[in-house]
Formats: sequence, structure tokens, C-alpha cells
Amino acid sequence: MSDTKNLKLKRNLTALVDFSRIINSSIDLQFILNNVLLTCLGKFLATRGLIALNENGVIRVKHSKGISDKLIEKFPLLDAGDNCLNSDSLKKFRNSAKLKAAEKISSSDDCVGIVCLGEKLNKTEYTQDDLEFLKTILNISATAIQNSVRINELQKVNRELDSRIQRLNSLFELSKEFGLFSESTKVSKLLVFSLIGQFLIQKFAVVVFEDGKIDILESKFDKDELIKVVEESGSREITETINVEELDEKYEGFKRLGINLIVPMQVQGKTKGLILLGERINKQPYSETDIEFIYSVGSLAIISIENKRLFQEELEKRKLEEELDLAREIQQNLLPQTLPAYSSYDIAALNMSSKQVGGDYYDVIPLDENKFCVAIADVSGKGFPASLLMANIQAFLQIICRQKVNLPDATALINDLICANTSDGRFITFFWALMDNAARKITYVNAGHNPPLLIRDGKITKLKKGGMIFGVMETSVPYISETISLKKDDVLILFTDGVSEAMNVTGEEFSDERLEKLVIDLSSKNADEIVEGIKNEVQQFSKGTDQSDDITLVVLKVK
Repeated sequence: MSDTKNLKLKRNLTALVDFSRIINSSIDLQFILNNVLLTCLGKFLATRGLIALNENGVIRVKHSKGISDKLIEKFPLLDAGDNCLNSDSLKKFRNSAKLKAAEKISSSDDCVGIVCLGEKLNKTEYTQDDLEFLKTILNISATAIQNSVRINELQKVNRELDSRIQRLNSLFELSKEFGLFSESTKVSKLLVFSLIGQFLIQKFAVVVFEDGKIDILESKFDKDELIKVVEESGSREITETINVEELDEKYEGFKRLGINLIVPMQVQGKTKGLILLGERINKQPYSETDIEFIYSVGSLAIISIENKRLFQEELEKRKLEEELDLAREIQQNLLPQTLPAYSSYDIAALNMSSKQVGGDYYDVIPLDENKFCVAIADVSGKGFPASLLMANIQAFLQIICRQKVNLPDATALINDLICANTSDGRFITFFWALMDNAARKITYVNAGHNPPLLIRDGKITKLKKGGMIFGVMETSVPYISETISLKKDDVLILFTDGVSEAMNVTGEEFSDERLEKLVIDLSSKNADEIVEGIKNEVQQFSKGTDQSDDITLVVLKVK
């Protein structure tokens, strides 16, 4: 071997050692690619060239010299297979870019990429020795390129992990902050501030759906226009995130407002509100991880708002229950605490109120040593209005029954007073009777109430005479009374529809027929036993259901 050839080999070896040292001294991919390409161009005195790398099976240009950007854009999408260098599309590109040599960058039989070089300055062709030397350079480069790519991928993954950890920490801190606020407006401000700081947003809105209404907590859009768009688009049904590319005709109004992202805020799968975001200041799109973070922050915010609302509802419910308990206690105090005793009558009564205050009423009012008044009433509906009407009728009855007005006229007077004091369509069924202890007589008027039952010798007479119910209209047709002489062992049963209409688990009513059969069987017992028997039978019938209405009974048995 000649001295000139030995010197050339020695120089090539020295150059390769220096080249290897340089490219392995850095993990910067662009630095490595730049050195690889410059070394190749310098070695072969070429003025243009490119390096394309394998990305997920597709070869893409990563670095070039002397080739215009427009031409680089025409580089074909090559499959990183064994025949990538021989593809027609690459040959066509090489001809247009005047690239005379092409070689693979390989490592362990894997295609790392390719290098393409332009013509030499001296216009000579690439020899086999040139291509062998190029392969040597690329073999040395392959490991450095692979290591750099892997490290860059790891760094990217680490950056993503750091970002996720940072966002998790942010979510943890925000969850604590959200729990401190008692007002939804403060929660929404914290939500907005966290998103502005994270994503550099100028235009945004936070919309909450509550009790069928739309509440705009925060907005940098026109509120009137925003409410209109939210209502017309049916956005309460949005359950998935919608980005600007997915804003179709149905959501065109959002796009018109400048909204680029819609993120639903959900509680137990139900959309309770929306986060509406405009374009970011840096023009960057919202990534998947961005949307996940926004959704998570939105979930924390809406849960906080919902918890505050439920807590407030619970407070109001407890306050109402306390008021109901007090009202129920007051209502019970309006009923007789003790029943008067008479020589001719055995009297017993029962009032079982349902869970809320209602409109059942009964009374036994002594008028003198011989006479007393017995009454029962049922106000339509439940709650405070019914209980107030019940209190009114109790007051009217206490006064009027002592005025020595005949029963039909007194009944008409009570109806007129009730009509003057009601305006919401409520009505009262009412029955009352004047009882004579010495003569054993009953004079009664029934104003639309469940007819009391008079049991005599195993048969039932219903006390129906009277007139219209109270509260519908002022008296125009006089009420009618009826007087009945009573006999020993006669039983008179006054009741409200809470008895006959009590339901069992299948929805069947206790019924008047069942009650009539029952009272005939119980008629031989005393008044207390009759009341207890009816109560037990009704409770047994409706076992397993909630008591939906007050149950009121008054039983008089002639001694």
C-alpha cells in the first residue's frame, strides 16, 4: 500500500474519531444532525443535502442544507421499510432536488432514517469508496441520533409528567379553596382566575343551570346574546366537550360569539353548567390534557356550588320542619285537650296528624249543663293555608255556637265568614250538631262533610241533611237541619276522609263500605273501644305506607 493511500486512511480514521467524539458529546438532536450533514457535505464537497428520520414508521425531513423550503415540503411520506431508498417517490424527489447520493441510517437492523446528498462541486460521481465511507459516518451517527431521540422523548414525557403533577397540585389546592367559599359567585371567580392564569384566556363565561333557569356567574361575552344562544342551542343537553372544530350548525351561535371550547360541568352524569372559553392569547389550540384539566376544575367548582345549594336547602328544610313542628303543636292545642262528661253520652275522640300540618278539626263545646255542641271539619289541602283556615273555623265556631242562633242560620253565618276570608279556592267540609243530654236528641247540619254514621240495632243511618260546603260562595240557599231522637246503645260516628280514603300498599282505599261493616261489628263496645278498634283496623290496612292525610274520629254512644 502506497504512502499516499496510508496517509489518506489515517486522515479518514482521525476524522471519524473526531466526528464520533463531537456528535456523542451532545444530546441535542439538531446539533447532531447539523454536524452529521456538515461532515458529509464537507467530506464530499457537496452543497446540498438533507437528513430525514423515522417517526412512528414514517420518514420525515428533520434537517437540510441548500434546499428550499418549498422543495422540502414536497418530500414524500416514506414508509421506513427496507425498500425506502428505492421508492419511486423518493427517486422523483431526488431528481427534482438534484440529490445524487442516498443512504440509510441504520442501527441493529432498524431504519433510523436516510441521508441524501447533492452533486459534488467537482461534478464527479460518488464512488463506491465514497458510499462506503458515507455508510461508516452514518453507522457512527445512528447511535447518537437514536440516543438523542430517546432522550428527547423522555424529556417530553417528563415535561408532560411535570405538567400533570403541577396541575394535580393545582387541583388539590383548588379543591381546598372551593370548599372555603359559601357563595357561587366566589367559586366561579376562583374557577375563572385559575383558567386565565393557566391558559391565557381573554374571553370566557361560566353558566349554571338551576331550577330550569340560566344563571351567568361570569362572562366576558354579551350576556343577553349569550343567554339567547344557550337557550336556543339546547345546551343543557351537552354532555361532552365541544371544541371549535366541532361547533356545527346547532352550536353556530357559540362560534359567532367567539367561543372556541365548551366544557360541561356535571354532577352524577347530569350537566349542571358550562365553561365557555374563547381563543387563547398565544393562539395555541386546547390539547387533550388542557381539556382534562379544565373539566376537572369545572367538576370541582360545580360540586362546590351544588354542595352549597344542597346545604342551604337542608338548612331551609330544617327551619321549615321546625316551623311545621311548632305549627303542628299549636294546631293540636286548638283541639280539645279533655272531653266533657255527660250522663247520657259516652264520648271519645282521636286525631292522628300526618307528617305535616293539615286541616282536620273536631270539637266538643259545652253550652250549659245540659247541652253541648259537637263538630268535625276537613279543610281542603294541607300545609299552613289549611291550618290557618282550620284555626279560623275553630274561632268562628267557639263564638257563634254560644250566640243562641238556630243551627241553619248559624251555619250560613259561618259559611259567609269563611267566604270572606278565603280567596284561593279552598273549601271546608263541615258537620256540627247540638246535643241535648236530658232529652237525648241531636239536631245537626251537614255542610258537605262525610255523612256521620248513626248505628242502631245493627243498621246504619247516614246524617246527610244540610247544604253546600263552606268557602265556595256566600249562602244563597238556606241550610237544612234535622232533629233525631236517640235511644240507648245508639252509636254516632263522625269521621274525616283520612279514615275512609286510607290506602294500602297496592293503592286500594279502606272505603266507606269497609268502615260501615267495621263499626257495626264494634257497636256493642264503649266509645273508647270503638275508636281504638277503628284506629287499629285502619293502621293494619295501610301498614307499609306513609299516612298521607290526617285521621280524625269522634264517637258518641248513648248510655
